[in-house]
Amino acid sequence: MFSGIVEEMATVVAIKRDKGNIDLTMKCSFTNELKIDQSISHNGVCLTVVNIEGDTYTVTAMKETLDRSNLGLLEIGNHVNVERSMIMNGRLDGHIVQGHVDETAKCINIKDADGSTYFTFEYKQDKEMAKKGYFTVDKGSVTVNGVSLTVCEPTENTFTVAIIPYTKATTNFCDIKLESCVNIEFDILGKYIARLQSI
Repeated sequence: MFSGIVEEMATVVAIKRDKGNIDLTMKCSFTNELKIDQSISHNGVCLTVVNIEGDTYTVTAMKETLDRSNLGLLEIGNHVNVERSMIMNGRLDGHIVQGHVDETAKCINIKDADGSTYFTFEYKQDKEMAKKGYFTVDKGSVTVNGVSLTVCEPTENTFTVAIIPYTKATTNFCDIKLESCVNIEFDILGKYIARLQSI
């Protein structure tokens, strides 16, 4: 489980494709603190460390993960938002994030707001999935590329988030442009409520 508070941007240094899977080798400042089998969020996707060499570590993304996320689009040199799993006696500064990305969304608008930035994202409209809690609500939580954010101006298949300069500078929001593909995870609380209402 994660909080959606990104620790830093890791850099992709190697990519190996093996049948339907991809091995991603990353470089970040806390590699020396990692261990094999540890869970780390990568752009909001929970992946397991499978190898550590020097200042790099490797994780494997399987086909199911690649089908639901933007990890298959990564190239060497790209920035990836990373967060280690929560310490259970720590503060929950973001919201409850599982690291199970639901789908991708496309950036359709970027607007400057006196230093802060508004990003609007569009995702696939699916009424059946919406009945299961796959939607956003005003002032609710959503995870975008692993970043815990507050929703504003939601529609049936779009939402906007406001990014402060610090978040834009320290996460890969600095790389997001129009048409960029991002990972989104809808709020788990909304999914549970939708499920209870369907029983």
